[in-house]
Amino acid sequence: MTGRQGHGYRGGGRGGGGGGGRRPEPEPIRGVRDDARLSQELSKMDGASYGRYKSLKGDWDFGDFTLTVQRVQADPFAPPSRLRILRPDAGIPESAYADPVRRRATADFLGRLARRLLKGSRLKIDTGGQEVLVRSSCRVGADGSLDLRFGLDLPGHGRRIDGRAAERELCRTVPELVDDLDWEEIDRKAAEAYADSVVDTVALREALSGRGLVAFVADGAVLPRRSGVSDEPLTGAGMVPFASPESLRVSVDLPHRGTVTGMGVPEGITLIVGGGFHGKSTLLHALERGVYDHVPGDGRELVVTRADAVKIRAEEGRRVERVDVGPFVRNLPTGSDTRDFRTENASGSTSQAANICEAVEAGSHTLLVDEDSTATNLMIRDERMQELVHGDREPLVPFIDLVRPLYREQGVSTVLVMGGSGDYFDVADHVVMLDAYHPHDVTERARALARERTDSVFTRPRARVVDPRSVDDRGAKGRSRLKRRDMDVLTFGESDVDVRSVEQFVDAGQITGAGLALRALVQGGHLNGSRTLAEALDSLDRALAERGVSLLGDDFDGDYVLPRRHEVAAVLNRLRTLRVAEQR
Repeated sequence: MTGRQGHGYRGGGRGGGGGGGRRPEPEPIRGVRDDARLSQELSKMDGASYGRYKSLKGDWDFGDFTLTVQRVQADPFAPPSRLRILRPDAGIPESAYADPVRRRATADFLGRLARRLLKGSRLKIDTGGQEVLVRSSCRVGADGSLDLRFGLDLPGHGRRIDGRAAERELCRTVPELVDDLDWEEIDRKAAEAYADSVVDTVALREALSGRGLVAFVADGAVLPRRSGVSDEPLTGAGMVPFASPESLRVSVDLPHRGTVTGMGVPEGITLIVGGGFHGKSTLLHALERGVYDHVPGDGRELVVTRADAVKIRAEEGRRVERVDVGPFVRNLPTGSDTRDFRTENASGSTSQAANICEAVEAGSHTLLVDEDSTATNLMIRDERMQELVHGDREPLVPFIDLVRPLYREQGVSTVLVMGGSGDYFDVADHVVMLDAYHPHDVTERARALARERTDSVFTRPRARVVDPRSVDDRGAKGRSRLKRRDMDVLTFGESDVDVRSVEQFVDAGQITGAGLALRALVQGGHLNGSRTLAEALDSLDRALAERGVSLLGDDFDGDYVLPRRHEVAAVLNRLRTLRVAEQR
């Protein structure tokens, strides 16, 4: 190492005290708790009953960092034990953590480096996929401290402790990892370039509003992904770099890359059209992910969408709790009040209507829609169908009649993939056609085919006040019950929330984070029975800006990722215990 004493492997102690176990069972290890003592205890445990591992819980002093055993698995087949490394001084220069964006990027770089360094080890760290997100697993503090969280399958021979293997992981691999993550040991130029890339992405996204844009796709961006199960960029044959139509090309100056050019997607209504398999959904998918920053080399680093953009789809069977869907649904045969709509089993059309109104309620000003995942009867009604089924017999107001007033009256733009109906030419501001992944501006040709049509009115949906008692994370035994099943289900208290249709969840940790955010909404008093849902989300956002991601999970020993407010709202709206106290 350069300028610092390495850890290596030490048989002798360094002195120093420790904090003692936290409710250890069996009897805790007492007295000096340093690296040498840990090594000795693990050697003595070899062959003992697996439950003896629990005596390790608590802090262990390694001199320049602390290793905390947060949770010990009950047996070799249980979920991994949880460890934390806290290093107050990792040599990180202030320039790498001076603001939240660089702090997040530096943490992500170090987390991914840790994953590579731990290849072949039992220690596992959560680093996610192609997005640069705020993670509990690796944090850089505002003071330059480094905080790492790991999972470890504590080794055993059946239900007996393998003390020698455990000693190697905790007393050799861990110190070596800490040494290798020291700023003087890493590729500092790569770390700086990584952070610069994220800073540029954030600056580009922040520039959209001032230019009247909802999205930007850089020239040269790689949008296609490697496969349906890989989010890495497509390479080789079939990869077509993006090239903006000249009429939509804009230039933006960024802090590090300088001037970049690409297609600006203007505010208003933009259609993406083209034949099947020509890249329409690929472009929209990139815009969905454009609310997040991407790792260098992803190909979509400079594909950005406004941070409040929400993907809309139909979601047959979901629960809807007192949502004002009046703009889309009127005069139900049952006489139900559609401005205060509730159902345990929504149809495709009513679920899509609710999804739009909920997104607007939560503060979205950009909707992303792909006709392939929508309810046809909410999207359009052609002239012949209107002749057969007159307006007084049809309670649904199609999206085509509302998309223009939604923008004009509420400032909500829409980007819509449409391959089956030219009627949307009548309401579009811009039309982009994909031909073999090459975009073309065909707005004038589309306008020549457009017809005059009469708009409807989009009245802003009523705000809702949630009863906080209906958002309860406690299970039958009165303890917090919060867990995730893949990317499908979040268990929150006694409820299983189906999140498969929340398409802007890009990381499993975000789902856990959304559950923790629901808990924080109630426990933090943000959702207090008097604030509207939007006001409660605003309050939580302010608290997160002040305290950071640790606000969600100081007492949570698993991995989680900071979610957007829009996904938090989406999970809340799908919670089957949710009760709305009033509308305003």
